[in-house]
Amino acid sequence: MYGSPMDKLIENTGKFSNPDFTLDGSPRAHVRLKNLETLWFNTGTLCNLECENCYIESSPKNDALSYIRLDEVTPFFTEIKEKNIAVSEIGLTGGEPFMNPDIIKILETALDFGFRILVLTNAMRPMMRHQDALIDLKNRYSDRLSIRVSMDHYTREIHEKERGNKSWEPMIKGLKWLSDNGFDIHVAGRTFTHENEEELRAGYANLFAELSIKVDAIDPHKLILFPEMDLQKDVVEITTACWGILNVNPENMMCATSRMVVKHKGADRPAIMACTLLAYDQQFNMGDTLSSARQDVSLNHPFCSTFCVLGGASCSN
Repeated sequence: MYGSPMDKLIENTGKFSNPDFTLDGSPRAHVRLKNLETLWFNTGTLCNLECENCYIESSPKNDALSYIRLDEVTPFFTEIKEKNIAVSEIGLTGGEPFMNPDIIKILETALDFGFRILVLTNAMRPMMRHQDALIDLKNRYSDRLSIRVSMDHYTREIHEKERGNKSWEPMIKGLKWLSDNGFDIHVAGRTFTHENEEELRAGYANLFAELSIKVDAIDPHKLILFPEMDLQKDVVEITTACWGILNVNPENMMCATSRMVVKHKGADRPAIMACTLLAYDQQFNMGDTLSSARQDVSLNHPFCSTFCVLGGASCSN
């Protein structure tokens, strides 16, 4: 959001201010939409937690992205089917998606359309209020419903440092409930400690074994370890030459296969943004139809560098 640490970084360094050229005049890297395979919906920025480093600044008070309604979501499902767009997965993020009053209706409608669903949640009380409805959806659509739980670290101390006191036990209770009831579950951790990936996975594996939680911590699709995005840090810009230098294929970037639908507060209708991480920056607003969202994405943001190109991460399964 404007006035954020990211805006100060751009103001202080001059980087990420021109969509076509980096600060030193080199051509900025762009990513072309290969196929729209995952369509994300931000269900709203309101959340039951206010985490230390939330990239989208979700909190119990931030409603900068309004709750998106079922009648605003369904036209996109219809457009996908009518235009034979390659979308196979619908992602739901927030905020906390289970705080959205229409969340169960949105889930059921998307599943009825035949999509695979990935829901990102902190697995706390908002999710647990919907136990009966979730069991019903799992029984009817178990092969297409996945739930990803945020667990910043495998220790209570570090997890609660990020998410606040008393956030550990409710999350563990929700994750255990999902596991015990046979849901397809994934866990999202972070890499902000001194540990390497092998040590992190071993720590999570020990915890899951101790609690009989059915998640394979060694499988990178089941335990996703996201790179840290430090907005106080000076970030390298990505030029067209970086693809070859870094041996990175632009077709593997998240924006080559996905877009996100958001409802900005006060807007008449939802808008499509280039990326799940860039909900507010209007240079990444691609209009209100999937056809208009096929334009190339300029990697003109620190998150493009730290999360996607250098971090090699993607929010999709």
